[in-house]
Amino acid sequence: MSFWKQLTLSLVVLVAAAAAWLFLVPGAPQTLERWGIDWAAAAVPETGDADARGPGNPAAQQSAMVVTSPIRTETINDRLSAIGTGRALSSVQVTPFASGRLTEVLVESGSRVSAGDRIAMLDSDAEEIELDRARIALEDAEARMERIRALTTSNTATTVQLTEAELAVSNARLAVRDAELTLERRSILAPINGVVGILPVSAGNYVTTQSEIATIDDRSRIVVDFWVPERFATMIEIDQPVRAASVARPDETFDGRVTAIDNRVDAASRTLRVQASIENEGDRLRAGMSFQVEMAFPGDTFPAVDPLAIQWGSGGAFVWVVDDGKSRQVPVTIVQRNTDSVLVSGELDVSLTVVTEGVHSVREGADVRLLGSAGPEATPTPAAGS
Repeated sequence: MSFWKQLTLSLVVLVAAAAAWLFLVPGAPQTLERWGIDWAAAAVPETGDADARGPGNPAAQQSAMVVTSPIRTETINDRLSAIGTGRALSSVQVTPFASGRLTEVLVESGSRVSAGDRIAMLDSDAEEIELDRARIALEDAEARMERIRALTTSNTATTVQLTEAELAVSNARLAVRDAELTLERRSILAPINGVVGILPVSAGNYVTTQSEIATIDDRSRIVVDFWVPERFATMIEIDQPVRAASVARPDETFDGRVTAIDNRVDAASRTLRVQASIENEGDRLRAGMSFQVEMAFPGDTFPAVDPLAIQWGSGGAFVWVVDDGKSRQVPVTIVQRNTDSVLVSGELDVSLTVVTEGVHSVREGADVRLLGSAGPEATPTPAAGS
């Protein structure tokens, strides 16, 4: 048999099968109408269908048997949960102002210090000698100035000589201040209040201005850095409350507030950096800890239906709503899928129900009967077990 004969025979078979389905299968014309093929549905004779719908036919009085579930409402985007990293309110790596050999370390790891406390000493013999020399020079300059001032009263010394003597005294005083400052900087002081970490040096080590003497953390409050999705960027404000739980102490929660918000969203991760401060009562928290941060928002509320209620047609997703005992098709847009519900956007009344089982027998505007009911449903009621 040639190819063209095979093709012709195949087309004849397909047309015959389509015609048999159209004329013999109940509901086929309505299916074609939903697909937009109105001309094929109009070609089906209506006499037999009208007779089937006659009042004397028991099949016409049989309503579609369905199972329904209620329409609920659920809220999303009402809670933010993020992982953040804590750091001390202030943290300083202490380095000396000058080089030298450590002669004494006055603190140990875990010591609490206040700003201005001495934590270590450098050798200062040379600086003490320079201070004594500057003081002697100042005393000599002041004595010379007094002699010239006395001679000036008798016109033995000139005004120029007195001015030069006063200038020498001023320079000598500056030299003393410089020597005192140099000597003071042989003492290493704590710049902030806090707790001293592990000391990397000990007495006898030679240190430079780049050497780390100690690390001091002010952990009276812990600052938590975390990143939030950009959809929350416009919802977060300064002083907004947060709740944090340390991964190391999951049974405890700590209240805090937002203290800083970055001025831009990171283009790579589409997240916004936020800082929150929490009180560290009892000194139970440490810098570097990870925190589970939670924030509450008003959120967005949408209708929620059973996943089995979602149907698909040429126009997209829809659900069958039972309204006053009759079925009605309502187009919806899927917002979010959950394990036991689907959040949708559409004209849905939460007082109604949606068909979850028996959707193959439901037609637009037709009567429906709940499984176990005696007749068409007058008032929508949730299905058993829903």
